[in-house]
Amino acid sequence: MKVYFHPRFYDVYTSDPAAEAGRMEAVVEEVEPYFELVTCSYADEEDLLAVHSGTHVEEVSRLGLYDIAALAAGGAIQAAVSGMAEPGFALIRPPGHHASADSYWGFCYFNNMAVSLTYLRANGLIKKAFLLDFDLHYGDGNVNILGQEDWVEILNPEAQQHDAYLEEVDKALQTVEADVIAVSAGFDHHVNDWGGLLYTEDYRTMGRWVRQAAVRNHGGCYGILEGGYNHNVLGSNVLAFLEGMNG
Repeated sequence: MKVYFHPRFYDVYTSDPAAEAGRMEAVVEEVEPYFELVTCSYADEEDLLAVHSGTHVEEVSRLGLYDIAALAAGGAIQAAVSGMAEPGFALIRPPGHHASADSYWGFCYFNNMAVSLTYLRANGLIKKAFLLDFDLHYGDGNVNILGQEDWVEILNPEAQQHDAYLEEVDKALQTVEADVIAVSAGFDHHVNDWGGLLYTEDYRTMGRWVRQAAVRNHGGCYGILEGGYNHNVLGSNVLAFLEGMNG
């Protein structure tokens, strides 16, 4: 299993929590001893324009964030492509699931998930996708870009109780039919993060379910880092998810 990363993701590019110093270091410290880290490359502008307007891309450039955001989108594409052969994970920032075709907010600038799934389909690697977003916050950008597409099914779990949340995810993954299971993997639902709902072992469990669904469908699976802001637990949560997805 390959984890796509770049040292530029250590940069503190804005003042928001997703860009905070030490956040990526906390994950790399946990993950690097067990998984191969592969250097990300930049997404081509045409891949960004496949889901975003030219005005939006120009606005991100005006903010001075084009390079770091395009690098994140590139890592997402790489994880998606490799995920068709073995599980992949994009250890990237800025996150992306709040970015819409013409707008950005919530620490997100380009929609890494939409860019990567659109790339897979445009290149004939998939016909149908299932997108699980277990971030604490609703992935409105994912829905705004992909929600009307008949080739994508999206689940933002709505249950507010621990067992019901996991049951909702499990039920969906047991019945889904898709060529790829893609995960907007935000870890801010952890009991020691903003959401206060899930445990580290739950991420391992969901990772295992994702892999099982991919195997059952003879397809691929991959994840993309979204939220997660308590540096003391973020690394162990990401590692647990990777271990589950890796089998």
